[in-house]
Amino acid sequence: MSLQVPNVQELALTCNRPDQQIPDRYIRPEAGTEEVICGQGINTAIPVIDLAKLLNPQSSQEECAKLRSACQHWGFFQLVNHGVPDDVISDVRRDLTEFFKLPLEAKEAYAKPPDKYEGYGQHFVVSEKQKLDWGDLLHLRLRPTESRDLRFWPAHPSSFRNSMERYSLETAKVARCLLEFLAMDMGVDPESLLEVFRGQPQNMRVNYYPPCRQTGKVLGLSPHCDATSLTLLLHVNDVQGLQIRKDGKWLTVEALDGAFVVNVGDMLEILSNGRYRSVEHRAVVHPEKERISAAVFHQACRDATVGPLPELVTKDGGRPVYKSMAYEDFMKRFFSAKLDGRANVEGMKI
Repeated sequence: MSLQVPNVQELALTCNRPDQQIPDRYIRPEAGTEEVICGQGINTAIPVIDLAKLLNPQSSQEECAKLRSACQHWGFFQLVNHGVPDDVISDVRRDLTEFFKLPLEAKEAYAKPPDKYEGYGQHFVVSEKQKLDWGDLLHLRLRPTESRDLRFWPAHPSSFRNSMERYSLETAKVARCLLEFLAMDMGVDPESLLEVFRGQPQNMRVNYYPPCRQTGKVLGLSPHCDATSLTLLLHVNDVQGLQIRKDGKWLTVEALDGAFVVNVGDMLEILSNGRYRSVEHRAVVHPEKERISAAVFHQACRDATVGPLPELVTKDGGRPVYKSMAYEDFMKRFFSAKLDGRANVEGMKI
């Protein structure tokens, strides 16, 4: 069961005064000591995949090879020419920004209950002594549509629900397309992979990171891997803060405007029997500007089994690298532990 914690957006208003200190529960010594690599050099920029080239028969094979390499060696890539209309993206950016501008009492009308992960607040808080992240979240279940709990869907701005509906539909199309190409890359029938995602279950986590003048002491989001299959991350405003662990160092991701930053989750690493890799990532905060990002997670259906695809186990000489587990048990395991690097997926290895 999650524990209630202070609203970080409000906390930042007082802690950013020159005479105030950050509460000890938010101070993270590792935030300012681990090596961070910045830059756009060929060895430091994550791969860019062009969905239009994937869909073009003349360029598809070459682009699919780039997609395979990105999923194997990086676990992350930026997706351009993804086909999501500009107005869909601009509307969701506008409405998410407007929601976080609401007064605290208006946002808390959608507060996450202790026994749920949907709603506004903080997640992965499992003890009173745990170090906390410098950020607030809004977590919504998007698909299937009948699974939505509209108690947690903001009524203001008035266009919010329509914007999320259109965005959910478009991002689901993109994820399905990527999964089809990944199935072909692995040499399995796309339908056998897509069956795991029947109904295209989808959740959204909107991350709000207030500024912090002592950026070297806090983390916006703890190092973790995503539990799901594919995550599509949209930068809602132009403030960067995503970092991925590459070769033991933190690499700053410079997100392209309008691109999705896509990453492999634990579920896809397991389904691929280790062919693709779920990579640790975290969020840092800006000293003067707020940062907002929206991650859409694409998950297995509730009655699915999370385990290596049988065709791939056969290809690998009958050797599964990971345990198999009912989806519901897999997600309970993920949410019952605090964010902790690759601990979740490593714990699934045989």
